Amino acid sequence: MPGLRRDRLLTLLLLGALFSADLYFHLWPRVQRQLRPRERPPGCPCSRRASSPAPAPAAASRVPDAVAHNFSRAGPEAEHPKGGRRGPRSKLQALFAHSLYHVLEEPPLLGPEDSLLASQEALRYYRRKVARWNRRQKMYREQFNLTSLDPPLQLRPEASWVQFHLGINSHGLYSRSSPVVSKLLHDMRHFPTVSADYSQDEKALLGACDCTQLVKPSGVHLKLVLRFSDFGKAMFKPMRILDFRRVPPTVGRIMNVTKEILEVTKNEILQSVFFVSPANNVCFFAKCPYMCKTEYAVCGNPHLLEGSLSAFLPSLNLAPRISVPSPWIRSYSLSGKEEWELNPLYCDTVKQIYPYNSSNRLLNIIDMAIFDFLIGNMDRHHYEMFTKFGDDGFLIHLDNARGFGRHSHDEISILAPLSQCCMIKKKTLSHLQLLAQAEYRLSDVMRESLLEDQLSPVLTEPHLLALDRRLQVILHTVEDCVEAHGEQNVIADDPVQQWAPDSGQANLTS
Repeated sequence: MPGLRRDRLLTLLLLGALFSADLYFHLWPRVQRQLRPRERPPGCPCSRRASSPAPAPAAASRVPDAVAHNFSRAGPEAEHPKGGRRGPRSKLQALFAHSLYHVLEEPPLLGPEDSLLASQEALRYYRRKVARWNRRQKMYREQFNLTSLDPPLQLRPEASWVQFHLGINSHGLYSRSSPVVSKLLHDMRHFPTVSADYSQDEKALLGACDCTQLVKPSGVHLKLVLRFSDFGKAMFKPMRILDFRRVPPTVGRIMNVTKEILEVTKNEILQSVFFVSPANNVCFFAKCPYMCKTEYAVCGNPHLLEGSLSAFLPSLNLAPRISVPSPWIRSYSLSGKEEWELNPLYCDTVKQIYPYNSSNRLLNIIDMAIFDFLIGNMDRHHYEMFTKFGDDGFLIHLDNARGFGRHSHDEISILAPLSQCCMIKKKTLSHLQLLAQAEYRLSDVMRESLLEDQLSPVLTEPHLLALDRRLQVILHTVEDCVEAHGEQNVIADDPVQQWAPDSGQANLTS
């Protein structure tokens, strides 16, 4: 009898702990958000009341005056409000109206060879996929004697995801002022889902996985593929300011995990991992025979779950991609280090290796390192490219889930490609200089760009201010390179300009 009472006590303690954890991590943050005063962020273009100016980044005061003068403010001149004239209400609109965002692309698009997809071939391919989907749905309903009033899906060539795919070209995933992106983000936010399934990488690991690599207690690494009623697809995970245009369009959405995932999935394994927590929240987790347990689950509240949706790229059958290990891949080991982590002259070796010795590839990797440093993403193992565009094609910035982690820490090693190679595109540097100016401050335009997202505010204020601080670190790194090697050897005017030996001091007056 004492043993039985002890078991009951342990069971009650366990249930109490689970309930407390659910209350702390899910219910209490919601209550805090409801109780928090609804204030518009500083610089909000919609606010009718005068707001106090945004505080200057803490790190800016630590940057030497020469650096602040030469790079933070030496970019393209902006128009300052003078006299009694008012400046633009929207910093984001002012940024995109700047001449930097209206220069012609280099090299210019010449014709069909610069487009990723041939439109007619792609439409035929998608029509076959829609027909196959409808046949499978019909067979599934017949097998289980199900009735449905939903009509078969139709392919609409004007659908936003179709136009997004057809618009990919050798310059990027979309054009600067593409209306398709806004439409695609709207559709991903509002269209109902018709199916949900695990992603291909999780399917490959199913049955033999270490779930510590798939899903963490935070749940951000549990990925699902959702299909919408217009036949578009997106990756569900629990913009364009730098003008790179290499990240697939992504939007925040509040999902009903019961109606929009559980009730539309036909994957029995995914169905089997749904459960109701002691706090009556609907939860699910990754499935494998070893370490996947309910404590790694993601939970709705009770059904609603915040997440991100990233648009799918064209099928590999239509647009083959290659995945290339990064020359600056991390060791992820305490027992040994990669060469770049030990040798500050490592880039001299990279410059001798194909394709980094004869193409735009190295400059593109430096662009990607700058992007990763700004968001704090250390997890860049590989990069992907469309094979059609060859060695000079742009790098696709996929899988950025590890970004915006610790706002208080700047991982300088992410900038190793820049600091070791001392090369940067003139176009990239011009955009960074512009975003360091008060009129177009990076934190301000990022804050404004996220206002319309369903999950706004997406980033906390410390994360936004970290962008300004990290931007100063990048500009300081470029300044050091210019002082060591000369401006003409660091700043690449031509997309394929190669690094040359030190040929003099920097010329900072131009």
